[in-house]
Amino acid sequence: MSNSNLFLSIGKPIKNEYGRVIGKVASFALTPNGKFEAVYVEFGDGQFSKQPMESLRFNGAEITFISKIKSQAGNLCDQIPLIWRKDEALKDLVDRKKITPDIYQDLHSSFDNVLTQLKKEAQVIIDESAIEIERCNEEVSSLSYAIANLEIEHEIGKIDEESYKAAFGLLQETLRRATTERTDYELTKSKLSSVLLGEQSQMPQKLINNKVYAETVNSTTTKLPEPPVVVYVKEIGKASI
Repeated sequence: MSNSNLFLSIGKPIKNEYGRVIGKVASFALTPNGKFEAVYVEFGDGQFSKQPMESLRFNGAEITFISKIKSQAGNLCDQIPLIWRKDEALKDLVDRKKITPDIYQDLHSSFDNVLTQLKKEAQVIIDESAIEIERCNEEVSSLSYAIANLEIEHEIGKIDEESYKAAFGLLQETLRRATTERTDYELTKSKLSSVLLGEQSQMPQKLINNKVYAETVNSTTTKLPEPPVVVYVKEIGKASI
C-alpha cells in the first residue's frame, strides 16, 4: 500500500499468520519528513503497543502481524552459517599464507565475537519457541476436549443439529490454526538447534506427523481426532442422565 493509503487501515483488524484476529490498527508514528516509522496496535486485551513497520504486512484491506520469533530465527539461520563460512575461509587463507597471522587473528577474533552474540540470540529464540510450543499444546488439548464434550452433548440430544454444526466448524478451524502454529514453532526451534550444532537441518518424525495432522484437519469435514472420554452412567431406578 502507498503511504497515503496506510491511513485507511486505522481501525482495521490485524490478524496473525494463522488467521487469528489479535487486535487492530490504532495509529501510526511518522518521522518529520512523513515517513511511516511504526504502528500503534491495540491488542485484544486492550493494551497498546508500538510495533515497527516491518512487523506488519499490509495487503489491501488485509493486515498481517508477522511473528517476531520466526523472522528473527530466519535471519539467524542465515547469519550464523555465513559467519562460520567466512571464518573457515579466513583459516584457509592463512594456511595458504595469503594473509599474515596478525590479520588472521584480528579478523578471527571479530568473527568469533559476532558468532558468540548470534548464538546467544539464537538460544533466546529457541527458549521462546519452546514456550510457544507449550502454549499451543495446551490450546490443542483444550480444543480436543471441547470437541469431545460437544459430541457427547449432541449425541444425547442436548444440542440441536444447527448449533452443533456451527460450534463444530468453529472448533475445527481453531484447532487447525493452533496445530499449524505449533508445527511452525517446532520447525523454527528444530532449525535453530541444528544451526547451533552445525548440522544440516533435518525434520524430526514428530514434526512430519504434526504436518500431516494439520493438513488432514484442514482438508477433512469429518470428526477430528479427540482424546478418549469415558462416561460413567449409574442407573438408579428409571432415572436417566
